[in-house]
Amino acid sequence: MPRPKIYRRVEFFPDSTYFVPMGVPSCKLEQIDIMMEELEAMRLKDIEGLNQEECAKRMNVSRQTFQNIIDSARKKVAMSLTEGKAIKIGGGNYISARCEFYCDKCKKTYKITKLEDKEVCPVCGTAEVLCTKKIEGCRKWCRGDIKIQEK
Repeated sequence: MPRPKIYRRVEFFPDSTYFVPMGVPSCKLEQIDIMMEELEAMRLKDIEGLNQEECAKRMNVSRQTFQNIIDSARKKVAMSLTEGKAIKIGGGNYISARCEFYCDKCKKTYKITKLEDKEVCPVCGTAEVLCTKKIEGCRKWCRGDIKIQEK
């Protein structure tokens, strides 16, 4: 049986999610997709200046997984810049650091760490779970609106 898929924790969500090079006709424009966790890895390492271990801890991944994520992100950005391709940011295997889930049966609040936690309470096993932000009216980054891209 495979290991449970663990979500990457993302704290930052950009306002702008699409970037295009100037002077390239849209009919000839190719696009590179950067996943949310790849953007987060670059932000933590390159902007906040954290070391690899701190970045991995903030994203809830191993150091090797973090290295794989940031290597992929940097390669995509370099390809886009050198080959004149558009960058689209979105999707991925992540959960917002802002969201917690609430179980209506056992009345517990918990953070998502595995794929299964999104659908089933890790405490009591019921499927009566809902994102706490969604309860408050959040629509942007919680359970129903977050785009999960499985590999």
